[in-house]
Amino acid sequence: MDAALNPATLVVWGGLGLGLVFGAVANKTNFCTMGAISDVVNMGHWGRVRMWLLAVVVAMVGANLLHYTGQIDLGKTIYHRPAMPWLSLLLGGGLFGVGMTMASGCTAKNLVRLGGGSVRSLVVLVFLAVSAYMTLKGLFGQWRAGWLDPVTLDAGATGLGQVVGKLSGLPQPGALILTVLAISLGLLAFIFKDKRFRSNRVQVLGALVLGLVIVAGWYLTGHLGYGENPETLETVYFATNTRTLESLSLVAPAAFSLELLMLWTDKSLHASFGIATLVGMFLGSLAYALGTRQFRWEGFASLDDLRSHLIGAVLMGFGGVTALGCTIGQGMSGLSTLALGSLVAMFGLTSGAVAMMKYQVWRA
Repeated sequence: MDAALNPATLVVWGGLGLGLVFGAVANKTNFCTMGAISDVVNMGHWGRVRMWLLAVVVAMVGANLLHYTGQIDLGKTIYHRPAMPWLSLLLGGGLFGVGMTMASGCTAKNLVRLGGGSVRSLVVLVFLAVSAYMTLKGLFGQWRAGWLDPVTLDAGATGLGQVVGKLSGLPQPGALILTVLAISLGLLAFIFKDKRFRSNRVQVLGALVLGLVIVAGWYLTGHLGYGENPETLETVYFATNTRTLESLSLVAPAAFSLELLMLWTDKSLHASFGIATLVGMFLGSLAYALGTRQFRWEGFASLDDLRSHLIGAVLMGFGGVTALGCTIGQGMSGLSTLALGSLVAMFGLTSGAVAMMKYQVWRA
């Protein structure tokens, strides 16, 4: 097969392009879920939360329209599991929330800062990747697989659309559309009731673009990257680490990126959609920082600062893998699928972040 037409090649290069856009826009708009939570907790300001919610609405509407029209099957994503590992989602999300607060930002924010010249973020990302790899295949993985993942709950549904269908008796397609419509209208009313946010074109347009990047990720891996493997004649999702359709998620791809760098000559390892988006986010942020002359080197302020960031990075690596995603993987991609597990993970993540922020204020 011609390399130019190879679905795996298309998925990887497409992922790189989506990452470039996400990184540049996130840098331009100062997009940060942890920062948004911090704004509310410490200042009572909801501007960045509204931006994040608008991006989620766009991603949710776009992803479910693709699902409704048969372009992709969101039911095959890792977020929709008949037996929900609620303890892993809740505890992993909580630890990630604590970790990102200690590390001054989530995985995405540290990638954006790295593009802007932060050596501090480089250290955070390296330790995060090591911790994530240990949680996937190493010592931490033994604890996760043995103690947390077996604790599951069968809710009789994997997504909010299915819940509405069961409660209302509506057919699943109709219940899905009704659910998406109700959630979207409710969130949009909250988002745009604030005059200050409505007038902030940078945040509004940024949220639209970031949400569309999530939608494009689902279409790229779930439609364009779905086809027959010429070697095995099996129908597969090409160039995804989960072997199913994906959109943006950063913690596990950080681990796979580290593995690829360490075992570069291992011909069984290849670049994937997740790795490509992670690299793209860094390059997109770097390009914006250089283009606007905002690039500057940044290090740690003190030994205590270093210690806090290292502990936070390890917690993010473990928590992000255990919860099946981070503020992007669960907070945008997962929520766009309306998965019940994503709601549990985000409840844990938000609770962990708020608790850590309150503790930091009390300690100060």
